[in-house]
Amino acid sequence: MKNIPFIILIFMVSNQVNSQNLDDILEQESLNITTIVTSTFNGTKIMNGHSIETRQKGVLEFLIQHRFGQINSGAYDLFGLDQSNIRFGLEYAITNDFAVALGRSSFEKVYDGYLKYRLIKQKTGNQVVPLSVTLFASGVEKTLKDYDPLDKPNFSDRLTYTSQVLIARKFNSGFSLQLTPTYIHYNTVSGSTDPNDIYALGIGTKIKVAKHLSINGEYYYLHNSFNSIPTKNSIALGLDIETGGHVFQLIFTNSRAMIEKGFIAETNGDFFKGDIHFGFNISRDFYLKNEKEAEKIY
Repeated sequence: MKNIPFIILIFMVSNQVNSQNLDDILEQESLNITTIVTSTFNGTKIMNGHSIETRQKGVLEFLIQHRFGQINSGAYDLFGLDQSNIRFGLEYAITNDFAVALGRSSFEKVYDGYLKYRLIKQKTGNQVVPLSVTLFASGVEKTLKDYDPLDKPNFSDRLTYTSQVLIARKFNSGFSLQLTPTYIHYNTVSGSTDPNDIYALGIGTKIKVAKHLSINGEYYYLHNSFNSIPTKNSIALGLDIETGGHVFQLIFTNSRAMIEKGFIAETNGDFFKGDIHFGFNISRDFYLKNEKEAEKIY
């Protein structure tokens, strides 16, 4: 009986040592695991521009983008609500990292197509990768008949190309940042002194304020611009709302167009003078393959 307290003490010490050893083992095992960082952004768009995100294999995303007229147009135009532009787009994920898309905009009657490839994924754990990188390339055709009938442009003349490298980091659960170096090439320009090649740098952010709600911002700085038309840097602010298979974005922007060459290189509204267009993006995912066969990556 005298040995019972001693036995209990040994048991408690032994149990504590074993517990510490188990914690050490679990911690060591966790260091050997590499985890892909997910949900850098809620959807494939930050506001006007693309995010680094791609959908999982077999998902078809249907995207509707809408921009009204300028808010400072006054009550006669119901503060811009009497005017509207719309874009419909379909994006299909061939793999978890590679997507193709087609779209049509009412503004300038533009058809667009693009490829999007997720090259690098941010990772934590044993193999740390600090950034995500996605490559983006698009081609658009402007079909608006705003030309002299005697000087009709051919198909090649109406084409514009955009290339981007999307570089993002999710710093924590509440903040993500993306930089977007951009190159735009116009086959034909309006003025003789206008450059065919436009360079810009985009900055996009996501600040999470609730489980399914974030404040997003976007800014594109033009390195060079057209001489024949006044241009401004594109600015967009808004709310990002995630609801199951939908991502709904409310947007305030000085850009009227919803494709890269339009909102980056051709924006002429001054955001700080009230040349702001209210609009929204809404997307819906359709699983063309069994969801269980696809690996969810964001």
